[in-house]
Amino acid sequence: MQNLPALVTLLTVVLQFGVMFAVGHARGKYGIVAPATVGHPAFERAYRVQMNTLENTVMFLPTLWLAAHYGYVFWAGLAGLVWVLGRAWYALAYLQDAKKRGPGYLVSMVGWGALAVMAALGLVRATLAG
Repeated sequence: MQNLPALVTLLTVVLQFGVMFAVGHARGKYGIVAPATVGHPAFERAYRVQMNTLENTVMFLPTLWLAAHYGYVFWAGLAGLVWVLGRAWYALAYLQDAKKRGPGYLVSMVGWGALAVMAALGLVRATLAG
């Protein structure tokens, strides 16, 4: 289980590749020439999924590794898996219909919130220990 955060990081990279691929596929399918970021609604959903996932990953990965670093390796990995599954759910739902993205987003935020708590508790504990 010591490698669970690393596995989650790799899964996050795969997720990022997947949403990037969806944007590229939509560009070709709907004739959206770069650098345009608007056009067909299905392309715009794919683009927003990619950008939202990228923005969320910027908060997620450091929090995952802080929680793991401060002694919550297994729990950080588990919460990270929740985040990855939630983001995948979010992406698939959003690609179909933007109104369906909420539940996946909520699941991913629960995973991230747990990581933020672990990271903060670990940092406070380490600081107090001196």
